Amino acid sequence: MFRTRFAPSPTGRLHLGHAASAFAVWDAACAAGGEVRLRIEDIDQTRCRAPFEAAILEDLAWLGLGWTGTIRRQSDHLDDYTALLNALRARGLVYRCFLTRREIAARLPAGADPDEGGLVSRPLAPDDETARLEHQLPFAWRLSLDAARRALGPRFDDLAYLIWTPHGPSPVPARPDRFGDVVLARKDTPTSYHLACCHDDALQGITDIVRGEDLHAVTGVHALLQALMDWPRPVYRFHPLILGPDGRKLSKRFGSKTLQDYRAEGMTPDDIRAMTRA
Repeated sequence: MFRTRFAPSPTGRLHLGHAASAFAVWDAACAAGGEVRLRIEDIDQTRCRAPFEAAILEDLAWLGLGWTGTIRRQSDHLDDYTALLNALRARGLVYRCFLTRREIAARLPAGADPDEGGLVSRPLAPDDETARLEHQLPFAWRLSLDAARRALGPRFDDLAYLIWTPHGPSPVPARPDRFGDVVLARKDTPTSYHLACCHDDALQGITDIVRGEDLHAVTGVHALLQALMDWPRPVYRFHPLILGPDGRKLSKRFGSKTLQDYRAEGMTPDDIRAMTRA
């Protein structure tokens, strides 16, 4: 059974880029005679809002896109992600990192992402860590590349993820070391996008993942998590992004025109589909 998912975050209304992604997801499922699951990725409780979730459902209904099964809201399953993090802790695969963003930036090349920019660190000495915890200093839980390499042995260097081709799935080297010790959770946030989405893909039996090209590189991190947790390997498809007039990826943060705006102008779902193909 081909099973994929559409997993928006309710941090704003959907725009043309989301429509393009949704069409890619549903078209792949239709072509394979499969199904689509809907997941609401709302772990960021500072930005996610219930009215935006309602708007997502409204937009999908307007586009004529339905899904199979119940909606999975990640905020309803934070205990699952905490249990997963604790399992990684018990295996010595994660550690508390107390470095500030300024300290991290000083260790990385200019402009590098502090969460995924290649930082490789190590746990503090127990007494030092205890002192920092007593002072309630903020920290992030990072996945230790060194510990992951030890856990996987020779498999680490052979890690790969599968991408769809007309001739069948093709392996791509994962190279998770490019991203260093990635953040999997924080002191006050029990999970990250990487941890939650990989967990949910395995739990929901997702066989194929259709996502934007901007997520191609970090798929190597997901391949590492899948190997560490013995989760199945899905097949990935990456669709091109829709860019704005300034050449940047469309974004809620930058006020990109929403599907609601297009609907108010009298456009139809067929018009939206045509725009995503232009």
